[in-house]
Amino acid sequence: MTNIGPDVQVAVEGPGGPVETTAPTDAPEPRPTGTRARPAWRMLLPTMTPWLATGLVLIAGVVLLGVVGPYLVGDPDAISDVGLAPPSAEHWLGTTQTGQDVLAQLAHATRGSLQIGLMVGVLATLLSAFFGIYGAYLGGAADEGFSLLSNVFLVIPGLPLVIVISGFVPRESRGLWTIAVVLALTSWAASARVLRAQTLSVRSRDYVAASRLSGEKPWRVIGVEILPNLLPVLASQFVYAVIAAILGEAGLSFLGLGASNASTLGTMLFYAQNGFALPLGAWWWFVPPGLVIALFGMGLSLVNFSIDEIINPRLKNARTARRRAKAAARVARKAS
Repeated sequence: MTNIGPDVQVAVEGPGGPVETTAPTDAPEPRPTGTRARPAWRMLLPTMTPWLATGLVLIAGVVLLGVVGPYLVGDPDAISDVGLAPPSAEHWLGTTQTGQDVLAQLAHATRGSLQIGLMVGVLATLLSAFFGIYGAYLGGAADEGFSLLSNVFLVIPGLPLVIVISGFVPRESRGLWTIAVVLALTSWAASARVLRAQTLSVRSRDYVAASRLSGEKPWRVIGVEILPNLLPVLASQFVYAVIAAILGEAGLSFLGLGASNASTLGTMLFYAQNGFALPLGAWWWFVPPGLVIALFGMGLSLVNFSIDEIINPRLKNARTARRRAKAAARVARKAS
């Protein structure tokens, strides 16, 4: 008889009385020596890879520039008589046409762009979660209505709508919150469609049906049974919303439709264009804000690619297989 698992001694009746024999059980294969089970919460996090590490470093660098930088630099609005001065020991990133320090402006502008990205990411994720998850859980007319609303917002061109809305808002009323709300209202529909499809799949599972039949309240079923399964999707959508928000705000500010009472990376590019930085060869005025946007977007994209390993079952299985192969190789090396 072929063994398929750990053997157990059992007694069976034979012609001459009870006879001890060996019977296989369905117990799992023992874990290789030197390995240990990973906590369940750890499976919700992406595996640390060079790409993920690079993304985290880029994000941390930009966040430090925006959070800590404004306290280490001078007044970004201070005007001096050294206009369009190249980078030097006194002004590390040079000065603008009116003698303002570019490094000071960059630190404060990075903070404004990060605030926009965070606000839009939170608002867009909440909207997509409400219309996608809650509507799919309720089903019926509510789901059809939410789905119709999502489809309407999905087919409306986002950038033209943002430009029209921002154009109708008076300049003195265009603050960070106004721009954030406008960007969030035009960026939640696609994520809501994805969350609706995922929720419909999770809602049909046995443990969710059991919770509903047992009389659990809808908010508890969604928060305890459904939402944990959608956390990787929500994290990926939040990261994408932050990227889109920073790029969208930079485009609006470059067109002169950005926030009027705050400094962002987009407003830096707007004033650099109005000051003829490119024709005058003042690369230190427009390259730093563009580079910060590019590096932060790259960092968020690398993190988003790593989160995709959790969402995509094939990538997740490949990651598990690689981890087991490394553990087996490590055990083999120790044994030899």
